[in-house]
Amino acid sequence: MPTLRRQEFLLGDFVDALFALVRDDLEVPAAVGLLHDYVMVHNECVRTGDWQPFSEWFTEDAQLAFEGVPVGPFDGREAIAAAYDARPPDDEVVIFETAEKGDEVVARYGWLREPGTQAGRMLVTPRDGKIEKLIVTFEH
Repeated sequence: MPTLRRQEFLLGDFVDALFALVRDDLEVPAAVGLLHDYVMVHNECVRTGDWQPFSEWFTEDAQLAFEGVPVGPFDGREAIAAAYDARPPDDEVVIFETAEKGDEVVARYGWLREPGTQAGRMLVTPRDGKIEKLIVTFEH
């Protein structure tokens, strides 16, 4: 692992751990906390290659759609799990900014291998502490 990549990885773990410690004190909205936790699990699955924990973040009837790439949509937790088992991402997600818009959380995201470049947006609709709907756009 090149030095810069290792430093970015270690810094990301530090930021995640710090966020987990102070999220209650900062009064982080539940939907933003859900997005953060989901991204942490996504990134751990990328690192380990084990995607089993990933699908647990979705409701049984969840919807996952991608815009800007010819993949999906996927309806239901089982279809989402099968899609990630068949064609898993090969890079970790970096979140640049989040905003609540009505019932959704909108996040600007990028990839760890290009940490200064926005790749698109994630639009997350939560329900009962899980993701009911996720739209991932690829804009760059």
